[in-house]
Amino acid sequence: MKIPTILTLTALLLSSATQAQPSAAPAAAPPQAPAAPAAPAPTFTLPTQKADVPAQKYDNKTGEVSVGFLAAHERFVAIAKEGSTQLLFLGDSITAGWGGQKAIWDAAFGAYQPANFGIGGDRTQHVLWRITNGELDGIKPKAVVLMIGTNNAGADSAEDIAKGITVIVETIREKQPQAKILLLAVFPRGDKPTGKLNAANTKLVEVNSTIAKLDDGKNIFFIDIGTAFPLADGALSAEVMPDFLHLSPVGYQIWADAIGSKLAELMQ
Repeated sequence: MKIPTILTLTALLLSSATQAQPSAAPAAAPPQAPAAPAAPAPTFTLPTQKADVPAQKYDNKTGEVSVGFLAAHERFVAIAKEGSTQLLFLGDSITAGWGGQKAIWDAAFGAYQPANFGIGGDRTQHVLWRITNGELDGIKPKAVVLMIGTNNAGADSAEDIAKGITVIVETIREKQPQAKILLLAVFPRGDKPTGKLNAANTKLVEVNSTIAKLDDGKNIFFIDIGTAFPLADGALSAEVMPDFLHLSPVGYQIWADAIGSKLAELMQ
């Protein structure tokens, strides 16, 4: 009979037709929502500080006393307690930068048993807090080199910055009466990217003219080495101050050379 044959052919045709049909396209993935922007880092309103009143340094990211500031301070207190320092440098990041200039430091000051108590970002009130909280205890240096004030330039008047420096000098004299103080004028600073001397520098010139009067020729000696940093058309040299504030190795050598003879006299 032909019926089974016809049925078989029909089944084959239906099977072929089914296989020939394209498979359904996968369902499109739902669109992804755009990523939420990162939340800005929180900032805190820091307590108001006066340039001539001892104060710890706060971190504007946490609203707490700066961990780095306290760690450096504790390290300096430990060095002071050892009692061997004969020459002490006090200041901010410009002074702290001596830590990266070992060859120049050792050649210029190594014979004097020096210690570097510089902390980046410090203002006059921070140095004042440090020296009234242990950094001048346990040592009897022959000389103290002080350069501080540039970080106050944005928030304080020239008069207040000079007051802060004056109180630091008075405190050193009180706690270390045997030490001669080599008080340095605050170094010049300029704008980026030109290096042109700026409004902050004008304020610091006024500060320097005030603190120069602290020189008594006996215990306090003021030196302005700013003129040793070369200027070209009213602009600082990037070779000496790459960011027109902090010193390069060339700048540190200029500093060492500029105070060398006076320091040798004070370290007698």
